Amino acid sequence: MRTLVLLLSFFTSFLVAAQQDIIQGRIVDENGEPIPAVNVIIKSDRSKGTISNIDGYFSLEIATGTYDLIFSHVQYGTYELTDIPTGVSDFIVTLSPNATQLEDVKVEGQRERDAIDPAMKIDAKSARNLPSAFGDFSKVLLTLPGVAANNELSSAYNVRGGNFDENLVYVNDIPVYRPFLANAGRQEGLSFINPDMVGDINFYAGGWESKYGDKLSSSLNIDYKEPESLEGQLNFGLLGGSAYIGDRISEDVQYLFGARHRDSRYLLNTLETDGQYLPSYTDAQAFFTFDLTGKNSKQYSRTKLNWLLAYGRNRYLTLPISQTTEFGSVSQNLRIQTAFEGREQLDYDTYQSGINLSHRWSDRFLSRWIVSGVYTSERENYNVEGAYRICDVDNNPGSNSFNDCVVIRGVGRNFEYGRNRLEAKIYNAEWRNEYLISDWSILEAGFGYNKNIIDDELNEYAFLDSAGFVNLNESTFNELNLSTGIITAYAQSTVFTRDSLHAFNFGIRVNHMDYNNETLFSPRFIYRLKPRWENETSFRLSVGKYSQPPFYRELRNLEGDIQEGVEAQRSIHVIGAMERIFNWWQRPFLFTTEVYYKSLSNVIPYDIDNVRLRYFANNNADAYAYGFDFRINGEFIPGTQSWFSLGILNTKEDIAEDDKGFIRRPTDQRINLAFYFEDHLPNDPTMRVYVNSVFGSGYPLGPPNEINARNIFSGDEYYRVDIGASKSFELLNHKYLKTLWLRAEVLNVLGADNTLSYSWIQDVTGAQLAIPNSLSARFLNFKIAADF
Repeated sequence: MRTLVLLLSFFTSFLVAAQQDIIQGRIVDENGEPIPAVNVIIKSDRSKGTISNIDGYFSLEIATGTYDLIFSHVQYGTYELTDIPTGVSDFIVTLSPNATQLEDVKVEGQRERDAIDPAMKIDAKSARNLPSAFGDFSKVLLTLPGVAANNELSSAYNVRGGNFDENLVYVNDIPVYRPFLANAGRQEGLSFINPDMVGDINFYAGGWESKYGDKLSSSLNIDYKEPESLEGQLNFGLLGGSAYIGDRISEDVQYLFGARHRDSRYLLNTLETDGQYLPSYTDAQAFFTFDLTGKNSKQYSRTKLNWLLAYGRNRYLTLPISQTTEFGSVSQNLRIQTAFEGREQLDYDTYQSGINLSHRWSDRFLSRWIVSGVYTSERENYNVEGAYRICDVDNNPGSNSFNDCVVIRGVGRNFEYGRNRLEAKIYNAEWRNEYLISDWSILEAGFGYNKNIIDDELNEYAFLDSAGFVNLNESTFNELNLSTGIITAYAQSTVFTRDSLHAFNFGIRVNHMDYNNETLFSPRFIYRLKPRWENETSFRLSVGKYSQPPFYRELRNLEGDIQEGVEAQRSIHVIGAMERIFNWWQRPFLFTTEVYYKSLSNVIPYDIDNVRLRYFANNNADAYAYGFDFRINGEFIPGTQSWFSLGILNTKEDIAEDDKGFIRRPTDQRINLAFYFEDHLPNDPTMRVYVNSVFGSGYPLGPPNEINARNIFSGDEYYRVDIGASKSFELLNHKYLKTLWLRAEVLNVLGADNTLSYSWIQDVTGAQLAIPNSLSARFLNFKIAADF
């Protein structure tokens, strides 16, 4: 490596000497932070240009003279500087994310197209403005192509045919996790990410670089804000509230505090199950930034420490009373009436802390140390008995018995009991390094260690008395004491050609898990072509291997027992992508399309029960997924941001023992269409309307415990439209408050009767009946917020 560096230095020095003159400078943002990957070109000859390096520096070799330079970066726009003479070597270019020549294409969902990584950039403001049941951050992801979910009560999502457990989530490179025991979306709290604290969002739907971790489907990387001045907001609504405050209290210290409270009882009262709902979720987070750079250092933020602290508390209690559900067809309408007795309770407390320490050893060498720990204690207690009656309903409007039960198909009882406990301790440590070999080449490498300690006790059973027969549906009584360790390492290099037309990223990731003594190698490659066409266009090819070692759920089989010898699941991603800016209505728009194919081996099959994944705990299947994603975004209404997404997917799996060949996977949602649309009054931009709409075709389903009938039916489609309207008032004379916001939201404005899952009951004739479990109905929510 040392020889390679010396050769590159000699070669670069030779080229510089051969040129007649040079222009050098540094590109920074408004806070003085360097901006890498800014495209710098000569206006009179667009074939000549360069890009800024990781420290924001650029060097442009050109014949002696005076030139007009164009600096372009989608996140910061396009700037033009005129009459720049050669020989300049110390001027600084400051880019602002506001008011640039290409401001209209700074849209939510944009990518940094001058960078090579395939991350989708999302503006943090979108997550706050998007209307949804609880203002959960994950709902903005559902408007992206390839991302799907059919439960507005849950923060879980799946990507391109994967499941909820196949997604990486980082906050400032610190991994965060979902709750373990929750088996229904209504039991969950909010996702870890607090939208008020988010500053930057990068989402990978596949094909990410080697430096990111070991999952099969996606990676979400969040950076929390580092406030430069006092900012904050108070927010209250019928379904909860939030508050945050942030400021820079000195040259070296910045802080950000956020707290949220969710109370979903009003929304849960719109479910078909009548009862007393007492859900409560509260969390608090703190994020500190310390600049540990000495006063005598010539480098800006040479040593920097980020410290994240978080606590989440969930208390869920339900006392169900009764439920009435109608289902069937136009010619045969059925009704099931159920009376309940008992209670359902879920409590969990989660504590998390992590630090991210970065140190710049020189202008070319940067190191990061990331250490984090998570402790969660979860308890699930339920004891619910239900007595039901199924009947045929007279749907003849002219009949005297219209809408009444006319034929009793069956009566029965069901009983569910559970006393489950879980404690988990998760520790992560990672060392990352970046070395700038030249202005056009970066080398990165790192090592990491992950330790998982899980103590789990399952004590649950359920039986169904259907048509005179008592069937024990499930029974699990066992304890688990699991301790696993995973060692990881990666190395990758990114190389740009000097004209910035081509970029390459190639690397490898290695991990070793002590539980099954398995070592995995995952090579990955990304190529980006950005021709200098009149309409800015880029192409990208990503090919890589991705693996996911078993964590906790994958080790439990359908009976709840621990399965020995479970290995990592593996996937090969092949992705081709194109991005293009075009003019429409005299405004620029961004069109993105991706085609992908994933080949999966060593697959652990699973079934989905609400939001609980029930794994088979055997690596006995192969699978594949392929599809197309399309997205267009821009200012459909001047001064606003909107986008439309379409995803087409086909994913199937083949279980070795069932002799059925390839069948649909549980998350095979063939069509997914979503859009986010924003508008305002022409003469009053303080009056705004936000529309969030999602449509997804039905997931496959089948009766439980019937391996030959698994996923043979297609469920109902999921569609939902949420609308929000807001009015802002500037408080010019108030001492502390700046803006007052009034907002009304109509959730599920179409009143869609979406089905989450099905309960299967046998009638007196022996026929299996699928009873739909519906989600929330239409709901009107009000919010008031104040900025300061």
